[in-house]
Amino acid sequence: MQTEYLEHANLTVTDLDEAVRFITTALPSWQVRGRGLSSVYGNWVHVGTADHYIAIYDGGDAPRKIGDAAAFNHIGLVVPSLDAVIQRLAAAGYAVDHPGGKHPHRRVAYFRSRDNLEFEFVEYLSEVAGERNDYSV
Repeated sequence: MQTEYLEHANLTVTDLDEAVRFITTALPSWQVRGRGLSSVYGNWVHVGTADHYIAIYDGGDAPRKIGDAAAFNHIGLVVPSLDAVIQRLAAAGYAVDHPGGKHPHRRVAYFRSRDNLEFEFVEYLSEVAGERNDYSV
C-alpha cells in the first residue's frame, strides 16, 4: 500500500447529481460510495473508488467562501484511454475545453463541468516515470 497519495478532493457545487453524472461518465469505474447531510455544508456525496474519491457538497445554506488570493484550479485524473473519456463525455454533451500541451509520453485534455469546475484527464503513454514526468519536453 502506498504511504502517500492523493486520497480526495473536496468541492462545493450547485448540483450534486450533475457533478456525479459528469464524473461517472468520464470515469465509469467510479461509483457513489456514500452520501448524506452535513449540518454545516449541506448535502454531500463521495464518488470514486475504495481508495480515491471526490467529496462533493451542495453548500447548504452556508455562504460560499472564495478568497481573493486562492482558487480551485482543476482536478487531474489519470485514465487508461483519453479517447474513450472524450467520447463518453461528448456523448453526454460535454466538449473539450482545451487540450494539454504536446508531450511524447502523455496526452491531456481539459473539460469543464456545468459548475465550471475544470478537470484534467491524462493518459500516460509510457510506464517509465522519468519519461512521464519529463517537464523539459
